[in-house]
Amino acid sequence: MSTDFNIKPVGAPVAAPIVQHVSEAAQHAVATELPASQSVSAVDSSARASTDSAAVRVSISNPAVSNQVVIDRDARAVVYQVVDVKTSQVVKQFPEEAVLRRRAYFHTLDLTKDAPTRLLATDRKA
Repeated sequence: MSTDFNIKPVGAPVAAPIVQHVSEAAQHAVATELPASQSVSAVDSSARASTDSAAVRVSISNPAVSNQVVIDRDARAVVYQVVDVKTSQVVKQFPEEAVLRRRAYFHTLDLTKDAPTRLLATDRKA
């Protein structure tokens, strides 16, 4: 695993135009009118962004907790933690502990997959 966490620019970003083709059937379609209880609407993405940023603001503005970044070598992952300052206990963690253990377990399985299952027999009389 590389210890170099710097992001190196490759080139100038280029904005590609998005062209959406609408079929002729969709252009001449009749609008469906359903009651609110039966209709489906997209979730406002700004609502989620505001709740996420609110959680970040609370953890940053709260002097009782601190934010930490830890590198778990067994799971080969970067772990973000919110730690209580007084008790030093982890209040929140991403990814969760079970996910890290699962990653470490499967990484160990991958390492042992290529290893021989038993020792090779040796002819000692030859």
